[in-house]
Amino acid sequence: MNASAATMSTGALQVVRDYISLLKLRIVALLDATALAVMIPAAHGHPRLAAVMAVLVGGTLAAGGAHAINCWFDRDIDAEMTRTRKRPLPGGRIPASHALVLGIALNVAAFAVLWEWANLLAATLALAGALIYVFVYTIWLKRSTPQNIVIGGAAGAMPPLVGWAAATGGIDLTALAFFAVVFFWTPPHFWALAQVIKSDYARARIPMLPVVAGEQSAKRQSVAYAIAAALVSVVPFFTGSAGAIYLAGAAVLGIGLVGMTVLDLTGRRWTRRLFAYSLVYVAALFGLFAISAYLP
Repeated sequence: MNASAATMSTGALQVVRDYISLLKLRIVALLDATALAVMIPAAHGHPRLAAVMAVLVGGTLAAGGAHAINCWFDRDIDAEMTRTRKRPLPGGRIPASHALVLGIALNVAAFAVLWEWANLLAATLALAGALIYVFVYTIWLKRSTPQNIVIGGAAGAMPPLVGWAAATGGIDLTALAFFAVVFFWTPPHFWALAQVIKSDYARARIPMLPVVAGEQSAKRQSVAYAIAAALVSVVPFFTGSAGAIYLAGAAVLGIGLVGMTVLDLTGRRWTRRLFAYSLVYVAALFGLFAISAYLP
């Protein structure tokens, strides 16, 4: 391969990477995991393969599409933040309209996949999550209120409902409990990150709570949300969807989450640890629930 051909190949590969980066697949992976984890106990350990594939493919398309639209709308503030200014749109490597078209197309495809391989309820819930993320969080709340991530967090809490609906055809108290876990978990998780990059949000004039109310206010509110997440996480035991092993694990993980937010009140160094633990918490909790279908 000559030098010009190698250069063209490298350039094409970079373009592909840029388009894929619009989907924010690391976040999508976490969302997909929460959806897939609840499917196993919901289906008593034996979810339909078609439904699992629908949630994996459809969930990835829906969340990735919503993220692409988010990148399109937020390209102006992304250009002002150190963390995001090298993204494809503020960097000028991709036409902005392409991100919008891609996001819409992926969500249409997601709805079709989930409806065909799972059911209409799962498809509708996935679309609702994407619409909440785009219209409620990105367009309406993100630039207007410090409670943006609280209300907008409903979008990230939708995947457990999608997974449960795909497995059972309906929604019950257990599914709603896991929706609430993610909903209450989101503020301490995201505010921990916002405290670390507070100057970025201030530069872009995004009213994240640590910016407009101060870090201590964000930390105190994080404690309340962590307590709420810990409390609702034990609901599946009382609905009969999980056993005593899950109850014990959820209690330990919840105590850890509350403890980390309380410790975060005392010093800046705990903020990064809280962010890291919050990721461990949600992964471990949903993983424990997933295997609870096979435990006594």
